[in-house]
Amino acid sequence: MARASSRTASTGDMVRSLLVLLIPVIVITYFFTRTPAEPPVRTLDWTPVLAQARDQAPFPVLAPRAVPPSWRATQVTWVPEGRSYLNGDPSPRNLWQLGFLDASNTYVELAQGDLEPRALVEDKTREGLPDGTSDVAGTTWERRISEDERTRSLVLGGADVTTVVVGDLPYGELESFASTLTTG
Repeated sequence: MARASSRTASTGDMVRSLLVLLIPVIVITYFFTRTPAEPPVRTLDWTPVLAQARDQAPFPVLAPRAVPPSWRATQVTWVPEGRSYLNGDPSPRNLWQLGFLDASNTYVELAQGDLEPRALVEDKTREGLPDGTSDVAGTTWERRISEDERTRSLVLGGADVTTVVVGDLPYGELESFASTLTTG
């Protein structure tokens, strides 16, 4: 049979008991509620790949004249037709892609391909639906919007190449980016 203590608990005893309970709760809360640090964004020098694409592509390769200093190139690809692409399958087209994160960390991409334009447009626009047109420097681009209305795209079809500018941005910002595109 346990014997009851004849000593009366003091205020100090209660504070110590409370600390014994609170310290593990605080430590657990700290580790499970803090926001993990985002991994750093890997930026790329896209100019050597652009030079290679312009040298090898059977169509005029577009790239922005200049991008704001806060924009970071995060994706650049030049894949000649038949060469291994992302999943290891041969590319069905000559494909040029250049992607940036803008100042608000929103991804903006330029893609160009010369074959199977419908598949390229469906893929890049997230199966976007026609949504009117935009005039960019005197050229009419088709607007497309994804079903969830998050992703907007500008599509310029031509006899030799299809160009897509895409991002989760308003059309005006995509038009501004498209207006900077040049072949040299």
